[in-house]
Parts: sequence; C-alpha cells; structure tokens
Amino acid sequence: MSGSVAFSAAGTGGGPGGGGARPKLEHAYLEMRTPPPGGSLTPGGPAGRIDFQFNPKELTLTKAAAWKRSPAKGAKSAGPPEYQGPKPSKLTVEMFFDASDTQDTSVVTSVEKLLACCVPTSETRQQQRSSPPWVVFHWGGLTGFPGYLSQVQVKYTLFTTSGVPIRAVCQVTMEEISGETPGQNPTSGALHARRVHQVRTGDTLPDLAWREYGDPTAWRVIAEANGIDDPMRLANGRELLLPAPDELTRLRASSAAAPALPGRGSTARDLAAHGQQGRLAPSVRARELERGSAPVVAPNPLPSAPSAQGRRW
Repeated sequence: MSGSVAFSAAGTGGGPGGGGARPKLEHAYLEMRTPPPGGSLTPGGPAGRIDFQFNPKELTLTKAAAWKRSPAKGAKSAGPPEYQGPKPSKLTVEMFFDASDTQDTSVVTSVEKLLACCVPTSETRQQQRSSPPWVVFHWGGLTGFPGYLSQVQVKYTLFTTSGVPIRAVCQVTMEEISGETPGQNPTSGALHARRVHQVRTGDTLPDLAWREYGDPTAWRVIAEANGIDDPMRLANGRELLLPAPDELTRLRASSAAAPALPGRGSTARDLAAHGQQGRLAPSVRARELERGSAPVVAPNPLPSAPSAQGRRW
C-alpha cells in the first residue's frame, strides 16, 4: 500500500543520537483554506489560521470501512460481506484557551473563529455556492487531510467578575472532504474543464491560478489550455477554460515535454515537424523542405504562428 491514508509526516532530523541541535517547539494550528468552486477536491488559497495556545495532549483519529452483508435464507451462518468503500477519516482534538493572566477577550475571539468554520463564508454566499472554509491540521512536520469542521463543542470554565469568558475547552471534530478522485480513462486525452471564467479588468493568470488551485505557478497550465502566447495581455470579456484540478499534473507534464516552437534560424525540417511550412518563403518552400537544411523563417511570419521568441513566458 502506498500513500498516506490520513496524515503525512515529514522527518524532523532531530531525533535522539542525531548529534544535531535540539528541535524547537512547534505549535499546532488549523489552517483555513478557501472553499474551491465547482465541486473540486483541491482546496483554494489560504484564508487564515487558528493557532493552538497549548499543543494538544492527544489526537483521536477514526477511520472506518463500509461493508454490506446480505442475509442467506436457510443458511446456518451469515452470508459473505461485500466491501462498499472507505468512510471518511475523522479527527477529534481538544483545544484549550486561557486568558486568566491578561483578563481580555482573546478567548472569545479564538472560539468565534472556530465557530465561524461551521458557517458559509461571505464570498461563497455572494456567489450562491454557500460553503464554510476548509481546514487542514498542522503540527510541525505532521499534516492532516483537507476537511471541514463538522462539530465544535465549547465549554467555558472561567470568567471575569464582569462575566467575560477567559478560559475555554473546545472539542473539535474534523471530517475528511475526500480521499481521492475516481480514476479517469487515461487514453481519452480529453480536457476536463472545471468551469469557464470571463476575464475582467485587473485579472492576471497567476491571480486566477491562485484563486482556483491555491497555486499561482499553475498559470502556465491555464495559458496552455487556452493557447495564450502573451500572458500579459488578457482582453476583457474573453472566456478562459479553467482545467479541473486532476488535469493539472497531466497538462504540466505534457507542457514540459512539448518541444519549443521553431524560431528564427530554424530549418525547413523543423518547421515541417511543427506544421508551419507556410512560413517558408514561397520560392524556397518546396526545394528546402526536400533538402531539410536551409534557413527558412520568413521576415514577417504570420501572426497565427508565433515563434518561441515571441512568447513572454
């Protein structure tokens, strides 16, 4: 079995006998992520964090499988079970907040941030796709699954003389969004689009990639999917195809493997390999295609066939 089921852990390199410096104390936190549009399983960009004031003393992780058993009429024992699939992982953790020294409202503020993870964000309400923020548990090199807070139970245990809560114990239950996307036919080669975005004033490809995938470097994939040669020029009103998250890896790989477009100084054979014979000067086109060795780029190439030097990325 490969890959993590619930948690992924990175080595710290500070174990006993390592001879290195003593590892520093890492504080756990919940990272909030923007809920993605269109039913994607990839979290959006960061949307804040909730720090643990004190690291948890324990983590309770639950994983279950769904099985179905059909009764066998007349048999002495039950029928064989049939596996239906995994149930989502669940993480339960206790968060402790205390402001007995400062006597301020920091405990109430932290609790309200937790409770806000159970209600839709203002952005998703405006877009009529109501969703609370997604959350990811982090503690040093330990990273949890993308999920949502299914329950927050708060117990205030200490108050100021004016009634302000200054100590709280919170039981937080987090449930996995999804483990993986179902496999697709690898031979189809079809592009699975998440949605279409209409360019507005101020839009840039890195900004779109950040909002859609939480990764600004994915702008190249958007450019490739839409045949954009100059990412600095996006016409208002243009509709851009935004690939589904599970297409990113495939499109990145194909983009890296694709040969560069022939530029000035290319031979006829180079142009022929890219279907750009039309850029040859008419007087040498047939002869040089046959020889495959002459300098051939016409002084004024057609705009429909930009050279690699013309690209700005």
